[in-house]
Amino acid sequence: MEALVKTLGSLGSPRVMLVGDFMLDCWIYGNAERLSPEAPVPVLRKIRRETMTGGASNIAPAITALGGKVICVGVIGADASGDELCSLLVSAGADASRLIRRGDRPTTVKTRYVGLAQHRHAQQMFRLDEESVEELDAETHEVLRAAIRAELRSCGVLALEDYNKGVLGGTNTPRIIDDARRAGVPVVVDPALIGDYRRYAGATLLTPNRFEAALASGVEITDRESMVRAAERITAATRADAVVITLDRDGAFLYTGGDGKVIPTRARSVYDVSGAGDEVLAMLAVAVGDGCDLDSAVGLANVAGGLEVEQFGITPISRAQVTDELRKMIGLRTSKVINRKTLVEELARRRKRGEKIVFTNGCFDLLHVGHVRYLQQAREQGSCLVVAINSDAGVSRLKGPGRPVIGAGERAEMLGALECVDYVTVFDEDTPEHLLGLLKPEMLVKGGTTPVVVGRKIVEGYGGVVRTLELVDGLSTTKIIDRIVDGQSKA
Repeated sequence: MEALVKTLGSLGSPRVMLVGDFMLDCWIYGNAERLSPEAPVPVLRKIRRETMTGGASNIAPAITALGGKVICVGVIGADASGDELCSLLVSAGADASRLIRRGDRPTTVKTRYVGLAQHRHAQQMFRLDEESVEELDAETHEVLRAAIRAELRSCGVLALEDYNKGVLGGTNTPRIIDDARRAGVPVVVDPALIGDYRRYAGATLLTPNRFEAALASGVEITDRESMVRAAERITAATRADAVVITLDRDGAFLYTGGDGKVIPTRARSVYDVSGAGDEVLAMLAVAVGDGCDLDSAVGLANVAGGLEVEQFGITPISRAQVTDELRKMIGLRTSKVINRKTLVEELARRRKRGEKIVFTNGCFDLLHVGHVRYLQQAREQGSCLVVAINSDAGVSRLKGPGRPVIGAGERAEMLGALECVDYVTVFDEDTPEHLLGLLKPEMLVKGGTTPVVVGRKIVEGYGGVVRTLELVDGLSTTKIIDRIVDGQSKA
């Protein structure tokens, strides 16, 4: 994960050529309060209309959110829907100047009619599609290829998003891929749900999901062996350099030969799976377009796609969100013990997400249940708990010779193993005041009844809160040591 953070941080802003079936998604919302007197069907009284990008158009804002630049090439209608779609693409930061407008072919529009019962409880009633799915005629084919060739050499990658609506048909798609490969431009393809992948012959990378791969290969994907068989058949049919089969909660499978590689993802609370494939293609396009190796590109795409499914609807994921997620995954898998420079960066990212930072400090020598309960209470005061512990020299200055019993490294590791603790850092100063001024936590928490809390003036000075929590009676490291000593003397 550390390598992926470094890779993502070094990515530039590659230019991506996006070719495919550009669509407009439309929602008509209305109250459904009665049945029609003409037929036993609900009457929808329109309240509002909303539109957004659909089909290949979804990839464009996803690419720009990830830091790439995108030029859109496709065929849409010379109609009001086409105007609206172009406006949405430009607003998302995409270049729509190469979209071909045709008077004899309508812009694909998918209109969903959503009824609201009692002015709430939204329910989609039906969908109306306006589209032409015939493969492009020879003249339009050549206009499309010319538009692609005109910009190809200035792009780092060609991304094809196929919905089988005629733009990327069996005749012209192999020629488009061949044009790109001759220009030295890699080709990443999100294939349509079709059984014949020969139209994608020569692609650099194919990205079917589990169901698309099963249909194209004739192999039901249930385990590692079936993934390999499916990928082998797809590669044989397309001569693609690599295949990535996205596996929802199971991550992704990257095949470049041999046994392939499963790239796992972390468990997620799936909110809405729509748009995950779009996000995967967008991240792959940005990464491959900047020269990233396939293993790293797929790893980044796996994270981006996972983040998308936690969103409602189709929401572009930013590069910063992917970075934050990678750092969170590092925190789940490695030590929480970090130096103060890294801690400052981590807390800045958490604050951007609206998190409240809680800080506490102490020696925490001989960790006991009193410590655990106190730290659990401290964590409940916010959304992130930082525990600063005194260095061994600092404990010795505070407690005297013979202390600490446990070294700073072991104390920090034990604290980091607690679920309620987010970060642990070690300080050598006599007080945590310098650290408080550096980190500026929203809350400083201390245990005990003493009215003097070191650092109170600093925290309250910048508007923070200081809170004292009660400790568990009869429990302290000193008393535990005394009991051990007494036991040894009586033995």
